[in-house]
Amino acid sequence: MGSLRDILVRELEKYVGEGANALAFPVFDNQRQHYAIAIIDYPERTEPADVIILVRIAGDKIVVEEDMTDKKLVDALVQQGVPRAQIILAYEGEKAPEPQV
Repeated sequence: MGSLRDILVRELEKYVGEGANALAFPVFDNQRQHYAIAIIDYPERTEPADVIILVRIAGDKIVVEEDMTDKKLVDALVQQGVPRAQIILAYEGEKAPEPQV
């Protein structure tokens, strides 16, 4: 199956690239285990950049702080074998460990 980090990064990479009027960039900090996908309007900029996914690893849990996508990260992670009990949806009010910044 691979490590939580490996699975998470592999799934996040699927959100990267050009979409309908948008361009998504990976923002990964492997040392702190903090990960984000940032998005900009493309090719014409009309809105400020935004973070559509913000996630971190805390111990043996994946904490999804934000997920503004149509295809939710939690579904992709479960499909890749990560038990739902190891995924915390903080944006849905599930209790998460305190962030370490």
